Amino acid sequence: MSSSGSHGAEGSSSNIPIEYQQQQQQSPVTLSRYESQKRRDWNTFGQYLKNQRPPVPLSQCNCNQVLDFLRYLDQFGKTKVHLQGCMFYGQPEPPAPCTCPLRQAWGSLDALIGRLRAAYEENGGSPETNPFASGSIRVYLREVRECQAKARGIPYKKKKKTTKGNMEESSTSSSIHFS
Repeated sequence: MSSSGSHGAEGSSSNIPIEYQQQQQQSPVTLSRYESQKRRDWNTFGQYLKNQRPPVPLSQCNCNQVLDFLRYLDQFGKTKVHLQGCMFYGQPEPPAPCTCPLRQAWGSLDALIGRLRAAYEENGGSPETNPFASGSIRVYLREVRECQAKARGIPYKKKKKTTKGNMEESSTSSSIHFS
């Protein structure tokens, strides 16, 4: 489960002194920044499902609800994504403001999905049914990444995996890769 040990003693509490159990309940283990964010994200997604009409039980959640959740989050985004009709489309640093929408940045969505994918399995979901690991989620994230890169005029190039033979070649290259 968790490396913090907060779940490791479940079912075997009879071997642990009562004083220690009470102390653990009174002073919870400090979570890492990642673990705290993962917990917040998991709770936010659970609340999102509860607020659906009708509410969606987590056990019946699928990739469609995950995609809807990602689209819902766009309204809270801070990344300007120029539309194709905008005169600043394709410009990394536009000279003036425009009315194009703010969206969630691709990197934020990608990290969010990674945390939710891990949280799903830590909370008892099986890897085979993990809606956050769905192919449609990967496709959606790829489309968001490409759309945002084009809107900003920054070509996205996938990094090539380096082998020992071409390490020198890749380390002397002066080109900048965006991921």
